[in-house]
Amino acid sequence: MEKIQLTEFKKIKGIQAASGLLFSKEVLFIISDNSSFLYQYVLDKDLLLKFPLVKEAQEKIAKKNKPDLEAITSYGNQLFLFGSGSTENRNMMFTLDLTNDQLQIKDLSKLYNFLKNIAQLEGDELNIEGAICVDKTMYLFQRGNGQNSKNGIFIVPDSQDKQIQYFPLSLPSLDDVECTFTDAILVNEHIYFLATAENTISTFEDGEILGSILGKINFQTFELEDVILLSENKKFEGITLFQQNDTTISFLLCEDTDKEVEYTILYQLIIKK
Repeated sequence: MEKIQLTEFKKIKGIQAASGLLFSKEVLFIISDNSSFLYQYVLDKDLLLKFPLVKEAQEKIAKKNKPDLEAITSYGNQLFLFGSGSTENRNMMFTLDLTNDQLQIKDLSKLYNFLKNIAQLEGDELNIEGAICVDKTMYLFQRGNGQNSKNGIFIVPDSQDKQIQYFPLSLPSLDDVECTFTDAILVNEHIYFLATAENTISTFEDGEILGSILGKINFQTFELEDVILLSENKKFEGITLFQQNDTTISFLLCEDTDKEVEYTILYQLIIKK
């Protein structure tokens, strides 16, 4: 991934603090960490729709109360949205069936507590920031921006007969601060992930942004194969596949500025295969 093109793609008014996105059939599904809506942006019509995830859905939710939706993925016609797990009120998973708009809500507190135990995380260190679903197995990406800086991948099978696994991963550092996962997707046989160096040891409070990287992990071995610097001052929090051909892959990224703005900016990233 030596040469890249990173350009501003679209400015969408009406979304704050975008934290994840998924592109499917000309629609961008976007989540925000301070909102209880799922946003649907129709590209060819420049149209933004809001799908409430709870009865009294809100935007601009105070930090201590927000559901902190940080990961979005799909399997078949179903979307899965995950709270980060970094506080007790951030443990919900929302499942939306796109064929009939049927919504299910599940409390993952029991699972999240088990994940903390197998990864030896302190009470406030769990911070799920990305998710990939393959053959009904969920791969959850732990952002290691807590006290002990533990990045890793949880493998959660859709069967009680199979064991949940955890694979710790070390990521590159920027200005002596280790980068931490902010999202990930699977393209072909590789995981492409975003990670940010943020000068904080808290999963709750924001810190100075020191840069963001794009990395490439072998899906079979979890070996880190490549990494490239995307920005020295931006915090990219979401990535989705946009287009690909024989020579290049195009992604869309979203940025969380940690500022009170009434819009989100999407970026297009093009890399060589």
